[in-house]
Amino acid sequence: MAANGGVPGQDFPNPLAGNPKYQTVRELGAGSFGIVQLAINKQTGEQVAVKFLPRGPDKVTKHVERELRSHSSFCHPHVVLFKEVFLTQSHLAIVMEFCSGGDLFQYVRDRGPLREDEARRFLQQLVIGLDYCHRMGVVNRDIKLENALLDRNKRLLKITDFGYAKTAADSLPKSEVGTPNYAAPEVISGIRRTYDGTKADVWSCGVMLYIMLFHVYPFERPDDPPGPRGFAKVLERTQNVDYRIPSNPRISSACRDFLSHLLVADPDQRLSTAAIMEHPWFCQGLPPGVKSLNDECLRLKPSMEQQQRTDEEIARVVREAMVLPNQMGGPPHARHASLASKSTSGSSELENYDPVFEEAYEAETTRGGDHHHRHQHKHGP
Repeated sequence: MAANGGVPGQDFPNPLAGNPKYQTVRELGAGSFGIVQLAINKQTGEQVAVKFLPRGPDKVTKHVERELRSHSSFCHPHVVLFKEVFLTQSHLAIVMEFCSGGDLFQYVRDRGPLREDEARRFLQQLVIGLDYCHRMGVVNRDIKLENALLDRNKRLLKITDFGYAKTAADSLPKSEVGTPNYAAPEVISGIRRTYDGTKADVWSCGVMLYIMLFHVYPFERPDDPPGPRGFAKVLERTQNVDYRIPSNPRISSACRDFLSHLLVADPDQRLSTAAIMEHPWFCQGLPPGVKSLNDECLRLKPSMEQQQRTDEEIARVVREAMVLPNQMGGPPHARHASLASKSTSGSSELENYDPVFEEAYEAETTRGGDHHHRHQHKHGP
């Protein structure tokens, strides 16, 4: 055990040490942003994921406030649920639903190319969740395999990470953000101009589908040189939509057509999420009633007054989190703030949704058999 109540493998104090509500189980991941821990709610026994950002203006910025504002308003089976945010003496702690099946990147990396029906199953859930976000006025701008989490049975997909998200209340996006391999041509054009964030998200969905089907990134080549020269070639191919459909594994002509309507240079010619949900390939095997799910979820959205109060509280907590620990006055407990998500109200009406989706996909997978391709590509996930 690390010193000062730390977590095994960590050389710094555990931010949850002494917390009356949550107890750390283990570390889930770490990055430049901070750390993510698996924790347990001492009162209910529920497992949660807690993202910790070190206090201070370097890590806690207006982008964090924007992320929390967006995420706190969501209540959808295919979006990781935001639960709570609070301050510790040293960190801003963001509590979210825990998805124990890992992420889609790990899933594809371990299995190689997915069968077409399985790739479609994941894409359906991604698009349904993304369509909900868009209808809520939020564009994600960082759709990728790593930001699609799976449940313990690896059947249900949930979108996570709204760190680059923008809302309709913000200015139109024009920044080159996100992950280059998934970025649309208009995002990486080098010309600082506004673009439609919803269509940029759709492009990223097309890249995700390609990777699931072929286990390679669409605009990389095995013989690309390393470093900046290879990266420049990827950007050039992205701008020219220069991708190839491998002969193995084979995909249907309907799938080819669908992909060509996502990976298209002109955003105006690219399908919207609503149009995607009407495409024949996408609709295959879609459980009955799923298309009306987003209407139901939108009905459960917080009122303007509720969301305004939530946004104001988030702004207050974030402002306090920008203060460095050594600049704080008074005892630590006097600086603890908490905000419970309003977005869970009415979610019991959706509790039967996940089993229905899972059963439908389980039946489809059983019919298709379990014959994952195991091809490995050095430049794939």
